[in-house]
Amino acid sequence: MPTMKAAVYLRPGKIAIEEKPIPAPGPGEALIKITTTTICGTDVHILKGEYPVKPGLTIGHEPVGVIAALGAGVTGYELGQRVVVGAISPCGQCYSCLDGQHSQCGGKPAGGWRFGNTIDGCQAEYLLVPYAMSNLEVIPDGLTDEQVLMCPDIMSTGFGGAESGDIKIGDTVVIFAQGPIGLCATAGAKLRGASLIIAVDGVASRLDMARALGADITIDYTKTDPLTEIMRLTHGRGVDVAIEALGTQMTFESCLRALKPGGRLSSLGVYSGKLSLPLDAFAAGLGDHKIITTLCPGGKERMRRLMNVVKSGRVKLDAMVTHRFKLDDIEQAYDLFANQRDGVLKVAITT
Repeated sequence: MPTMKAAVYLRPGKIAIEEKPIPAPGPGEALIKITTTTICGTDVHILKGEYPVKPGLTIGHEPVGVIAALGAGVTGYELGQRVVVGAISPCGQCYSCLDGQHSQCGGKPAGGWRFGNTIDGCQAEYLLVPYAMSNLEVIPDGLTDEQVLMCPDIMSTGFGGAESGDIKIGDTVVIFAQGPIGLCATAGAKLRGASLIIAVDGVASRLDMARALGADITIDYTKTDPLTEIMRLTHGRGVDVAIEALGTQMTFESCLRALKPGGRLSSLGVYSGKLSLPLDAFAAGLGDHKIITTLCPGGKERMRRLMNVVKSGRVKLDAMVTHRFKLDDIEQAYDLFANQRDGVLKVAITT
C-alpha cells in the first residue's frame, strides 16, 4: 500500500513525522495532495496537551493543495485543480448546517472542526476530504498558495469576529492581541466600515502590521495602560465593539472593561483555563452588553468569498508568512512557532 509522510500527535509535547497509508476516497470524498499548509495556535494547544486528541492523529486544519482523486458522486471538479478547504468542513445537510451553523455541524460543539481534531488533518502529503461537494473550492487563477493560505482558518476566523461583533459603519473598535487572528480581525473591522480601529499588543512588529492592515491607533500595552488610553480616545464613552483574539482572562476582561454600555464583545480566543466575569465590568448583568463567541466559518462558499477579497487586493495577508519549512522539518517549525521566536507570525509548510 502506498504511504505518505504525516505529522502525528504522539503525546503531550511530542509531534513527529511518521509514515501512513495514503487514503483512498470513498463516495462523496476527495483526496487532496497538499502543497502548502501551516501551523495554528490551536495545534500548539494540542501539542501541549491542553486540547485532547487521540494519539496517532495527523494534525493540521489549513489545507492548500491539488485534487489527486475524487470519490463517487463528487462532480464539477477535475483532477489537478488547485483548491483550498476550510478548517471547518460542514456536511451541509444536518439541522445545524441548514440552520446556518456550519461550525457546529451535527449539533455538537465545534462539530464542523474535523481535520486534526476528529479525523486526520493536513500536515501531511495527502488529505482525505469528507463532504467534498460542500468543502472544495477552486483557487482563482493568478493567486499563489501563500496568498490563500490564511483563508481556511485565520482569515475566516478573524473576519468572523468582526462580523459576529456586528461592526457598523462609523463604529469604534478595539482588538486585543495582534497575532495572526487578531490581525485578520483588524483587517475585517476596516472592511466592515469602522471609523476608529485600535489595536493592542506588546510586539512592535505586530503593531506595525496592524497599522498596515487598517488600525488607526496602536497601543503597546507594555508602555501604556490600554484601558486608560481607550477611554481617553473615546472621551470616556468606551468602544462600540471589542474583539478578544488571544484567549486569556486578562484580554477578555480588558475587552469587557473597554466596552460602552450596550457594547458588543466578540470573543475569538481558545480558552484553556477558568474564565470569570468581573461584576463591576459586567455592570452586574445590567449593562446590556452582548458577548458572542465565533468558531471559524467554513465551507466552500465561505472560501470563495474570502479568496475574492484576496484577489481584489483589498486585503493582503501573505506578508504574515514570516518563515518557511519543509514537512520533514515540521518539528523545528513547531518549536519556533510555539515559542514565538524570531518575530514569527505564520509558517508555511510545503511538501
